[in-house]
Amino acid sequence: MAKVGVIVFPGSNCDHDAYHALKYVMNVDVKFLWHKETDVSGLDIIIIPGGFSYGDYLRSGAIARFSPIMQELIEFVKKGGPVMGICNGFQILLEAGLIPGAMRHNEKLKFICKDVHIRVESTQSIYTSSLQKDQLLKIPISHGEGNYYIDNDGIKELQDNDQVLFRYVNAHGDATPEANINGSVDHIAGITNKQKNVLGMMPHPERAMEQLLGKEDGKQIFESILQALAIS
Repeated sequence: MAKVGVIVFPGSNCDHDAYHALKYVMNVDVKFLWHKETDVSGLDIIIIPGGFSYGDYLRSGAIARFSPIMQELIEFVKKGGPVMGICNGFQILLEAGLIPGAMRHNEKLKFICKDVHIRVESTQSIYTSSLQKDQLLKIPISHGEGNYYIDNDGIKELQDNDQVLFRYVNAHGDATPEANINGSVDHIAGITNKQKNVLGMMPHPERAMEQLLGKEDGKQIFESILQALAIS
């Protein structure tokens, strides 16, 4: 059985959502990791959940990036360990330099909390290996600083290395201007590092796990992860 760690920073507010999704929906062994811990041994994957770490002071993720556990997480990544950053977790990964680019305020400078459609752009990662290319997923977003930015050279590198996993689209799968809900460059909703063991994504799959909540598409991402870990 996979063993999962969920990091908790002061200000995290989706840590229990991730814990519930993994323990009670996916039935895996999961534990909380306080941000001051320095031992991540025995874990198969680490989740950095959404929220407002350190109150988003300075900018989202800027202070959390210096928490004691982050050095251990960086070493975990260097050894090939998978790390998934969701929303604020994505922002923290960017601040730590584990994935390229930066995050800006949403294009219309408003906090957005709603269901969106994202399209699977690549299946060449543990996070999407059991999904289908161009598959649509309905997953909620909840952020004020989700406007992903990278320069033109950076976009080309992401494309050349097949690092874009998810893009914002409409219900028909089209990347229209209206579908790009926060103004992210190239409609990007989720990317990996070059080694493809680190994922940053703004939508919240842990909030789309049960029909009781009206949507289960997020479950497919976690199923993909667990299936890949089981055969690795």
